[in-house]
Amino acid sequence: MTKPIVHKRRCAIYTRKSSDEGLEQEFNSLDAQREACGNFVASQRAEGWFALDHRYDDGGFSGGTLDRPALKRLIDDIEASAVDIVVVYKIDRLSRSLMDFAKLVEILERNNVTFVSVTQAFSTTTSMGRLTLNILLSFAQFERELSGERIRDKIAASRKRGIWMGGWAPFGYQVKDRKLVISEADAKVVRSIFDRFITLRSATLHARELQTKGVRNRYGRLLDKGSIYKLLSNRVYIGEAVHKGTAYPGEHEAIIDRRTWDRAHAILQESPRKRATTARASTPAPLKGLIFDSNGNAMSPTHTRRRGKQYRYYVSQAVLKAKTEATAAMRVPAGEIEQIVVGHIRRLLAQPEMIVATWKQLKRSGNPLAERQVRDALLSFDKLWVDLFPAEQTRIVQLLVDKVVVAPDRADIHLRIDGFSSLVQEITPAEAIKTARAA
Repeated sequence: MTKPIVHKRRCAIYTRKSSDEGLEQEFNSLDAQREACGNFVASQRAEGWFALDHRYDDGGFSGGTLDRPALKRLIDDIEASAVDIVVVYKIDRLSRSLMDFAKLVEILERNNVTFVSVTQAFSTTTSMGRLTLNILLSFAQFERELSGERIRDKIAASRKRGIWMGGWAPFGYQVKDRKLVISEADAKVVRSIFDRFITLRSATLHARELQTKGVRNRYGRLLDKGSIYKLLSNRVYIGEAVHKGTAYPGEHEAIIDRRTWDRAHAILQESPRKRATTARASTPAPLKGLIFDSNGNAMSPTHTRRRGKQYRYYVSQAVLKAKTEATAAMRVPAGEIEQIVVGHIRRLLAQPEMIVATWKQLKRSGNPLAERQVRDALLSFDKLWVDLFPAEQTRIVQLLVDKVVVAPDRADIHLRIDGFSSLVQEITPAEAIKTARAA
């Protein structure tokens, strides 16, 4: 009598644990699952079963989703016809969702792969086995949803009492004994951000200042405009705990006092256009101290108001002191001459001659930036200009312009090459300059 041929059956053992607690132990839950599955596979050796050496372990991943690295590798191996049997300790280790499990069963059936749970003996090849499977999965999904509800209720109750419930600690705090504690070095930065925003009234300008200084959060990232807005809106800094949009008194100490918070948020509630108008009203004329008539007389900013509208001019001191009558060259509309100067600057930034001259100036001063980096900085400034508030635009004009001479038929604009090199250093991230020096 001849023995029947026993075909080899490749068994992939899959293990999972929802949390990563205890995984650092020498023998953890994943090892225990794998050992039980391995013993079951060994008991079926006579049927040709043998366990694959590949480990499919998902530690710290929920069973409510298929987005798990080891499970993805297992599916890829199944699709590649490298697995005959999938072995798990319990059904819910593979999935706790009926819909997800249906997808997995479809993949298994399409590739003629058998599914085995070592602690729940049944066969999916029969109608009773499939019914049993659906019942078990229904209870697994119910248990997962019930656990989620309990956790959400606990978090809500704890937040109402002002208790910190974990997660990333806001910049300025650190977690000690499951409580938020002020980190003074970072808290000092947070306070300065609030104070400086109140002064500048612009997160864009403030972000540029912080990036120029190389200020970073605790994770090494430069603070940008988005980070500043997020920080300014975080009620944790005034000692509150927020849950689903509702704020409760927190058990942690506040970094920002209520008066500072209210002042910052009064500014945030204004529209950007209104903030720009306010800044413009308190900003001196951009060409003040830089503009002269053809006789060398300084031209001062002035304005008149007609029918409720303000008109700005630059007027020669000779006219203001009644030494002569005003001519077209001695009284010029401020908006027009400012637009001419700014337009000239923005066009000049893209010219190769200016890029090379600025790069050489930086090189002479010991700055290690390459010509390509200088070009990128100058070209990016044209887009950056439109986002600047008037106060910052005025500062840039004062930095770049040496003198503007207005004649009857033209305006001569004299620029400062060292101003362009200073501008490049301002808008180039400190990290890029540091990297260039290291190179």
